[in-house]
Amino acid sequence: MQKMLSAEKITVKYGGLIAVNDVSLSLSEGKILGLIGPNGAGKSTLFNAVTGFAPVTSGKVIFYDQDVTHIPPYIRTRQGMGRTFQTERPYQELTVLENVLVAAFLRHSSRQDAEKIALAALEKVGLLDRAHQLSSDLNLARLRRLELAKALALEPKVLFLDEIMAGLNPPSLKEMIVLIRGLTSTGISIVMVEHIMEAIIQLADHVIVLASGSKIAEGSALEVINDVQVIDAYLGTD
Repeated sequence: MQKMLSAEKITVKYGGLIAVNDVSLSLSEGKILGLIGPNGAGKSTLFNAVTGFAPVTSGKVIFYDQDVTHIPPYIRTRQGMGRTFQTERPYQELTVLENVLVAAFLRHSSRQDAEKIALAALEKVGLLDRAHQLSSDLNLARLRRLELAKALALEPKVLFLDEIMAGLNPPSLKEMIVLIRGLTSTGISIVMVEHIMEAIIQLADHVIVLASGSKIAEGSALEVINDVQVIDAYLGTD
């Protein structure tokens, strides 16, 4: 199976603070990698370093055999990296479709082509019937789906999901889990930062656990949740 993405010994420093310390990861086609750990563990910083939103102090990010460590995010996007953010950022004065079109235009200059991609993305996330509704009218669950549609409109090969399930009620959570699992059947690979262990257990093929900027465990979801060090640092004895 082809390795699409790897990060080799990534370190990110801010002055004297080491936010990420010598962390490596790899991802193959159609697989889901989960990043978990307590708040302040360095998950989002590692996520941002791999996608180009945080400077790498040392180490390499390799995407399809190309060193992209110092390539800006918009170029990585065009090469096949798409991502969501922890905070929803819709253009509230635009419709749902128009929001997704903004992303689609990054890959397609033709309105016809961009709209075709945007509509397909909305159909994938179950928002096609809301295409002409203002994004400001969406509830939390639909806003998360809108963020996912925007990322899918970039036609990513690797999709980075940053706590996309936070705050969802149980029915919406289950629907999102099914939706994300379905994306991998199309060949998309996923890296997800997530605190909801139900989602990690059901979705992740491999899990990396960070604490204080360092990797403390990795393996299958069941392996890491039974790791004593992970229990002490993150999960707790309850």
